[in-house]
Amino acid sequence: MLPKCSVQSSDPQFFQSLNGLRQLAETHRFKSGDVCVQAWLLDQFGVLHDGKQPYPGAISTLEKLATTGAKLVIISNSSRRASVTMEKIKSLGFDPSIFAGAITSGELTHQYLQRRDDAWFAALGRSCIHMTWSDRGAISLEGLGLQVVENVEEAEFILAHGTEALGLPTGAACPLDLEDLEKILERCAAKKIPMVVANPDYVTVEARALRVMPGALASKYEKLGGEVRWMGKPDKIIYKSAIDMVGVEPCDSIAVGDSIHHDIKGANVAGIQSAFITGGIHATELGLSSFGEVADLSSVKTLASKYDAYPSYVLPAFTW
Repeated sequence: MLPKCSVQSSDPQFFQSLNGLRQLAETHRFKSGDVCVQAWLLDQFGVLHDGKQPYPGAISTLEKLATTGAKLVIISNSSRRASVTMEKIKSLGFDPSIFAGAITSGELTHQYLQRRDDAWFAALGRSCIHMTWSDRGAISLEGLGLQVVENVEEAEFILAHGTEALGLPTGAACPLDLEDLEKILERCAAKKIPMVVANPDYVTVEARALRVMPGALASKYEKLGGEVRWMGKPDKIIYKSAIDMVGVEPCDSIAVGDSIHHDIKGANVAGIQSAFITGGIHATELGLSSFGEVADLSSVKTLASKYDAYPSYVLPAFTW
C-alpha cells in the first residue's frame, strides 16, 4: 500500500522550467483545501549565498516564502555544526527566525559520533586521523571523546571535515595540500580503516569560484578500496532528519539545491520533489556566465542523465 501522499514517479526526463519560485509556491500551496508544500528544504551554498554574500533577491525570496506558512529548513553538507550555520546565515544578512532550523552533515556526524547508538559507529574506535580546515577554521571535536593521532598505524578511523589540513593531538591544524592528504589516504587504505566524511560535497561555490570539498577525498578513498560512511546528501539520512525536524510528509516538501549529484539525487532517493538551481556549481558545465542566465534545457537533461538524478523543476536562481 502506498503512503497517504506518496510521490508518483513519471518520465524522469520531464521537468518544468520556471523563472522564479512564485509560481511554484502559489500553484502548490493548496491541495484539496490543505496546504501542500509544508516544508522547503533549502541548500545554502550556491542557492542562498556564495559563502561571502547573499545572491540577489535571496533574502526577499525567503521572506515571501515564509508568508505562505510553509516551514523553511536549511539542509546542508557543511561540515560545521547547525548552530554555526545559523550564525553564518545571520552574518550574511538573513533573518534566522525565518527558519524552523538547520541540519548539516557536520551536525549529523557529531551526533552519531557522540551517541554511538548506531551499530556501525558503535564499532568505531576512538583514535582518528582528522582531516580538517586551516584557512576556513578548524573543526572542534570537543565532547566526542576522540583521540586525534598523526601516525596512521595508531588510527582506528579517518574523520574528514575538510581538505586543507591535518588535525594535530593539540587541537591545532597543520596545513597540507590535497596531494599530501591523498598520500595519507593511501596508507590508511592499506591498513583498511574506515572513513567518516562529514561533508560529502565534491566542490562548493565560494565567491563565484569552486573549492574542493571532503567528498572528493572520500571518493578517492573508495577508489583505493576504503570503506566510507557518507554523512549527508545524497544519502537519505539527512533528508529524514530534516523531515523529522518539522514533522511533515516527504511528498509535502520540496528540496532546493544546485548540485545534481547531491541535492537532486538525494531528493530522488528520499521521495521528495526538487528544484534545481542552475546558477550554482554546475553553471560553467551548463555554459552559463552570468547570474540569472537561463540554461538550455537540453543541457540540463544531459547533466541529469549523467548523474541519473532528475529534478521536478528547474530555475536559474533562487528568486521570487
